[in-house]
Amino acid sequence: MKDVLHPLCLAIAGTGFLILFRDLRRSRRDPALVALAFTYGFSALSYAVSLTPVWVRIDGLLGVPNIVVPIAQGFVMLVLALQATVLAHWSKPLDEARRRSRHLLLAAGAVIATMAVLFALLTPATTRPTDFSLYYAHDPVFQAYVLLYFGMYSVAEIYLALSCWKYARTATDRSIAFSLRLVAVGAVITLGYSGIRIAAVVGAETGFSVAGLNGFAWACGDIGATLTQIGYLIPTVARRTTSALDWSATHLRYRRLAPLWTALDQADPGITLRRPARQRQDVLRGRSAHFPLLRRRVEIRQGQKLMRRYLDPTLREHAEDRRRAEGLTGAELVAAVTADQIHAALVRHRADDPVATPAEYADATLPLATTEDELLHLQRVASYFTPPTPERRDASDTRGITSGARP
Repeated sequence: MKDVLHPLCLAIAGTGFLILFRDLRRSRRDPALVALAFTYGFSALSYAVSLTPVWVRIDGLLGVPNIVVPIAQGFVMLVLALQATVLAHWSKPLDEARRRSRHLLLAAGAVIATMAVLFALLTPATTRPTDFSLYYAHDPVFQAYVLLYFGMYSVAEIYLALSCWKYARTATDRSIAFSLRLVAVGAVITLGYSGIRIAAVVGAETGFSVAGLNGFAWACGDIGATLTQIGYLIPTVARRTTSALDWSATHLRYRRLAPLWTALDQADPGITLRRPARQRQDVLRGRSAHFPLLRRRVEIRQGQKLMRRYLDPTLREHAEDRRRAEGLTGAELVAAVTADQIHAALVRHRADDPVATPAEYADATLPLATTEDELLHLQRVASYFTPPTPERRDASDTRGITSGARP
């Protein structure tokens, strides 16, 4: 059972560490993030060294049978201390959280040191990667080792379960509340693992055996730990997902405004203070389009102002009648008429035919209280906008220009 579940747990813990490592490089001063990242790192190490092939190889290299036991369980003690540290930083003032973190790490260090001493007093003769706890259950020194390790393990998991369930009740974010409850459930399940290991020691003295539950013990430990790791990772994944969706949506909006912006830029390149990079390059490099999108909004508006003297009042009336006949109303009607006005203005600009008494844009009085409102409106305008057809040279008159005005 161990070699079936451990690789899965290793993959999850390793993935969690890699996900958090990127954030860690940018926010090294965030103690909760540092503790959480190392939680996944040490967890991954504990699973990695406990795999049977790795276990046997380490035993051979160091020349000490089952030396992986205190190594792996030492990593687990650090994981438990760091998990409590994360909760402290999430729920306590900074100074109190730091003080509690120091105490937790010192306690974990003391337990690890005591485990090392007790293991050194053992005389394990053969490598036992799957049933080490059961094989040495009758050894008094190992009984002390088990009671120390799994006793602290149980206390830590109970504390984790109670704390997470408590904090989940006050969490306002649903993903955080769900993740804390999942951590609590995982912590409770791991108690089956520690309980069976403690029962093995008690049974060795009282005459009953739990050897048949060895596979179940590993399952409780791995499944519970996996749920705990997933729970801690959910808020980060949710934040990353939201960020990725926002990144994608911004690039998509930037692209949707491209035809409208391009037409205005070609009419008057002065609206663009800085030539934008190719969007494909920005996408491949993972760059955000947030600032370019805001700049594009300003440039489109500037282009509209420069085209205003080409706005024909009659055309606006015809556009409004035609668009209403299509069933458009409200903001959609305003956007469609504005798009038609820009199209016609570009045609007149190309012919250098300004209007004596220009009309107002249909969206001139549209209430756009925020930048987001304006961006949404410009996207609607862009969806109805058709660029004028490109200029074509007439063979009989090299100066002739054929407009692409839409009927």
